Amino acid sequence: MRRLGKEETRVFQIKGISKEYITGDLRQKALDEVSFSLRDNEFVAVLGPSGSGKTTLLNIIGGLDRYDSGDLIIDGISTRQYSDRDWDSYRNHSIGFVFQNYNLIGHQTVLANVELALTISGISREDRKARAEQALKDVGLGEHLYKKPNQLSGGQMQRVAIARALVNNPRVLLADEPTGALDSETGLAVMELLKQVAEDRLVVMVTHNAELAEAYATRIIRLKDGKVKEDSHPFLPAENGQEAPKHKNMGKASMSFLTALSLSADNLRTKKWRTFLTAFAGSIGIIGIALILSLSHGANAYIRRLQKDTMTSYPITIRSQTVDLSSMLQVGRENGQAMRSGEVNHSLDGIYSDTGRFRMASMVSSNIVRNDLSGFKKYLDDPDSPVHRYLGENGIVYSYDTRFSVYSYDPDGVLINTDGSGLYNSSLSTGRNMMMSMMGAGTSGNANFEQLLPGQDDELVSSSVQDNYELLYGSWPSSCEEVVLILDENNEVPAGALFELGYLPEAEYRDYMKNLEEGKPAAVENVSWSYEDFCRKEFFLVPACDFYRREKNGVFADITADGQMPESLLEDALHLKISGVIRPVNEEAARNFLGTFGYT
Repeated sequence: MRRLGKEETRVFQIKGISKEYITGDLRQKALDEVSFSLRDNEFVAVLGPSGSGKTTLLNIIGGLDRYDSGDLIIDGISTRQYSDRDWDSYRNHSIGFVFQNYNLIGHQTVLANVELALTISGISREDRKARAEQALKDVGLGEHLYKKPNQLSGGQMQRVAIARALVNNPRVLLADEPTGALDSETGLAVMELLKQVAEDRLVVMVTHNAELAEAYATRIIRLKDGKVKEDSHPFLPAENGQEAPKHKNMGKASMSFLTALSLSADNLRTKKWRTFLTAFAGSIGIIGIALILSLSHGANAYIRRLQKDTMTSYPITIRSQTVDLSSMLQVGRENGQAMRSGEVNHSLDGIYSDTGRFRMASMVSSNIVRNDLSGFKKYLDDPDSPVHRYLGENGIVYSYDTRFSVYSYDPDGVLINTDGSGLYNSSLSTGRNMMMSMMGAGTSGNANFEQLLPGQDDELVSSSVQDNYELLYGSWPSSCEEVVLILDENNEVPAGALFELGYLPEAEYRDYMKNLEEGKPAAVENVSWSYEDFCRKEFFLVPACDFYRREKNGVFADITADGQMPESLLEDALHLKISGVIRPVNEEAARNFLGTFGYT
């Protein structure tokens, strides 16, 4: 038994290392308090039957496996508290591996395989190549630098593996059955090479071939059942004067971003078909996910747009009073069933009065529902009301049914009221009024002017209106005296509305009606305007209050009671200008507004 002298350095100490594998209820002890020390340069062969713990011991020395108890001490540095990063640095700077099946990368050259071991050491490309070439020359493969592994024999591939293990100049070379896949002659050549390597570094080899171990190893350790049974040349370092083992990292392992990128690019380039198939399969998955997300997003957008269009076309309207139509329909159905069944409450022997119409009138009167708008408005104005969670972008809009009249001059200079009251006077028959209604003319109120839905805050026109209508000319209203012309999807305005608004002369309308009354052929010619010409027309808005004057007795009297409109009212009227022309973008939007002009 040798003791450590002054000329020797303590390298590896394995102190009481145990390792146990647990599989369910099965516990198998691979190493049982194994202890021995290794010299700086010697060729150690570890022998033993299968299951004795040889490979486990080699993996623990190489940092590939973790021990359960004990300690592995390298040059006075304890590895008991090592993290994964510490073990990476240890393997990179101190250990070289030679495996039975070579573990070479098939699509790379011999030189690239050896050079790969230096990539995480922070060495430049030029130095890596030079050191890899020298390592291959040292193992006798200087003429095979650019061959692929499948172009080499088994012994040559094992030499490449040894060169790769030595290129980083490790202090320890670990070999796991290095001759197991080789013939006898090639195995001897590999053993000769390992013997040369052991002259200046530590070589630990696991093998089943006792003859090769006896012939080439300088030290043989035999294991059985996880314990050291024999050590042919034990080494016991002196404990006196030695410092206690301490925790310390053995260096830093790192790979530059450019090196990693270059290796990835080389891998993709050398495996074109696999890269293509992987990319193709990945693209199918990505496209599938994108399609699902697109369909989901599109369906949600369509539902939101449909809800928005529906609420724009048919907003929820609450009036001060309304009729309970459901109750009326129910009573109507009951009366109809009674009439069809012939059920009467009197005999058929005389003349009786039918009071059904009076009952219907009473039913209508009794089914008028009056809403408490004052209380409801307080509820809506309360910021804590739950209704605010369900409001759209337009929120709540209040309308107070402010009445006004709009006047204009027709092409003959005649002042007309745009509500059509000058055209549809009492001298016209009901049938002709109905005809004009069919032609698009209003018969009650000013249906030619309709309020545009306002937006949030101070926005005069809601974004939902602007989304549903295309601006063909000009601009949207930006002040109270501006209106927009609302065309239908065919860029048309009803002829009756054109008469009412003064774009067509009143005299032409009266001639048309006279011909109808006399049974003569009557027709209205199609007329067209440019956007600019149509928008030049000016309208005069007169609020209802301007039609009343205070009399001496304090009573307000209607100054148009005689049916005449004093033109002096136009001096103080609001002059309306047409700021733009809009057209619905779809059929749903065409139902939003039925008027000819929209105001804010």
